[in-house]
Amino acid sequence: MKIRAIRGATQLSADTAIEMTNAVTELLAEIFSKNGIQNQDLVSILFTATSDLRSEFPAAAARQLDLAGVPLICASELDVSGALERVVRVMIHAYSPLERSDIKHVYLRGAIALRPDLAK
Repeated sequence: MKIRAIRGATQLSADTAIEMTNAVTELLAEIFSKNGIQNQDLVSILFTATSDLRSEFPAAAARQLDLAGVPLICASELDVSGALERVVRVMIHAYSPLERSDIKHVYLRGAIALRPDLAK
């Protein structure tokens, strides 16, 4: 099996720990489901968050999905003027039998606007 990178993003409705947990777990669950990813397939997960999200780390929210042993890291998204607010982006590295062209990248909620070409 090859290691594949899977992208996604979601937009939170508010900067709260509960909303962060709900949005991140929803996003990851959707990515895992659409790509047939199981926990044992995961290599690592990188999260970025816009600077207006301060209530919780996306990685801490992701731990709700029993990701013990999976390296997770968070970083700040570039603070670009006019960018979409309250966005968490993710890049998952996982073993997968899928071809690169068959990977399903997932954009949810308002983050669909970031990549409408991938959010079919």
